[in-house]
Amino acid sequence: MMTPRMIVVTGGAGFIGSNIVARLTAETAHDVVVCDRLGTADLAKWKNLAKHPIADFWSPEALFEQLERHAERIEAVVHMGAVSSTTEPDADLILRTNFTLSRDLWDWCAIRDARMIYASSAATYGDGETGFDDDDDAKSLSRLRPLNAYGYSKMLFDEYAVRQSDRGQAPRQWAGLKFFNVYGPNEGHKGAMKSVVAQIWPKVQAGETVTLFRSHNPNYADGGQMRDFVYVDDVVDIVEFLLQSPQVSGVFNAGSGQARSFADLARATFAAAGKEPSIDYVDTPVSIRDRYQYFTQARMDRIRAAGFHGQSTPLEEGVRRYVQNFLSTADPYR
Repeated sequence: MMTPRMIVVTGGAGFIGSNIVARLTAETAHDVVVCDRLGTADLAKWKNLAKHPIADFWSPEALFEQLERHAERIEAVVHMGAVSSTTEPDADLILRTNFTLSRDLWDWCAIRDARMIYASSAATYGDGETGFDDDDDAKSLSRLRPLNAYGYSKMLFDEYAVRQSDRGQAPRQWAGLKFFNVYGPNEGHKGAMKSVVAQIWPKVQAGETVTLFRSHNPNYADGGQMRDFVYVDDVVDIVEFLLQSPQVSGVFNAGSGQARSFADLARATFAAAGKEPSIDYVDTPVSIRDRYQYFTQARMDRIRAAGFHGQSTPLEEGVRRYVQNFLSTADPYR
């Protein structure tokens, strides 16, 4: 019997990573290996993986040693591992993790003939003044103005990837995904970085009033600030499409393509719980008021042109699935 090929998912115990692992262990013949840190047992990040038969678990410190040991078998590296907090104060840590590690993985995949799919971010677009077009030529990327070190680290790696690709020094397939506001199961460990659905859920469940930020922009009503909210299954569909389409490379948006308001999101969460909506507004903190995004919306034409035909889950349906199949249950993990 042939030993199956491997797909390595870094950050595989995290939010998007564990949803990718769930899909790949269920639907592919590959051995799925996770490289991640689990943190404390009571953070329960391990529960994101517990239902999925992974073939191996590697510590980040041992990543390159393990890659070398299994080089012949590795089909692809799906690189979701990162410092994902947009408020992390240590910029060197962010760069080391999000840029340097990604660069070393890219170089390894290029040399060892493995494919690489990695997480970029909509944070690369900054305040959105320049739009949300995922054109991935060097000139377009150089126009982006991220607002924080996290967004900068992701932009820097996109620029590296495109430059190396232009020089013919790339993995045989590579793709960066600019995730927008992803929500769905297995984000319980993320603290303040959880989706708004997960953050307001305890109050919605208890039938209490939920607070959202007031608008400080005359063009938007309170709660009318818009985001491209995307259900996690939809972004996993894109990853799966890329793994099935080795001819497709580039940097692509991963959103719904449809901006919706925070008030819509809150109302959908109440509706999914069968409760009457109750929403109050508080002033946006002065510290972030100047850097606050009022609108994000992914342009999804390029991934569609590349052959992706997946349908985006409408907001109300995605929130309903998340609430009814996960958040409201005794075991909210996928």
